Amino acid sequence: MSFQNRLLAWALRRWIKPGSRRDQDVVASRARADKVPFGAKLAPGWRIRAERDAPLDGEWIEPFAPDHPAHRRCILYLHGGAYIAMSARTHRSVTSRLAAGADARLFALDYRLAPEHPFPAALEDALAAWHALSANTPPSGIAVAGDSAGGGLALALLVALRDAGEPLPAAAVLFSPWTDLAATGDSLIDNDAVDPLFFGSWVAPMARHYLGDTPATTPLVSPVYADLTGLPPLLIQVGDSEVLLDDSRRVAENARRSGVDVRLEIWPGVPHAWQVFAPVLPEGRAALSGAGAFIRSRLA
Repeated sequence: MSFQNRLLAWALRRWIKPGSRRDQDVVASRARADKVPFGAKLAPGWRIRAERDAPLDGEWIEPFAPDHPAHRRCILYLHGGAYIAMSARTHRSVTSRLAAGADARLFALDYRLAPEHPFPAALEDALAAWHALSANTPPSGIAVAGDSAGGGLALALLVALRDAGEPLPAAAVLFSPWTDLAATGDSLIDNDAVDPLFFGSWVAPMARHYLGDTPATTPLVSPVYADLTGLPPLLIQVGDSEVLLDDSRRVAENARRSGVDVRLEIWPGVPHAWQVFAPVLPEGRAALSGAGAFIRSRLA
């Protein structure tokens, strides 16, 4: 564990985690998310380009040169934020490095947020963005990725496409995915004291914003309960001290039983979705480098 990670974990436990026990305020959560300090680290010759035409509402990380090989491959990225906050902009520290590592242009979607837009709004937006991207790039040249709520949404997107009999992306990468909005994992209790960022008791109340009237065990809202048969290769990265650790472990177990090619990486001592901290965290940069290589090796 790096010195930077030890310092970050100490700071999160001291100043951020105490507020998660009591904070269910959407407005306050969004205000904090807007202050995320980490920006993009663009590769030479790459740019950020906003696109606001539905269904592609978000931003591209892409090379300037139209003949760059990265234009033949694509990543659809779904950001975290408990379905209530954050955006493509707040996740540039992840998306810029992931795009460069995979040598693929990346589209980060600004899907509709709860509670104004509960389930299935985010999934509908992800499906619409997938159809727009796959109309111009073959599915074998597209990967899907996401962190936290976005990781759960990415997995739900795969299940929805499979259920509809549609072509699937070549692979998916899930960073600390939130896959169980029913909040039943043992790690919610076992890791309550050691998680640097969240208490386990935070999860179920926060889920209600996205759930609305939908039962929490509905597979397309909590894909840990889904049949994962036929899904493409998965890479899951999660920290061993996260309260959401079992959201990843159970998905990996289900995927293996269903014959899915899945790689589960459990990293020691890192906070939830630590890839966001890549500008200051060696473990974040290493995780994104591995994820980029995973995607690059599977895109046509």
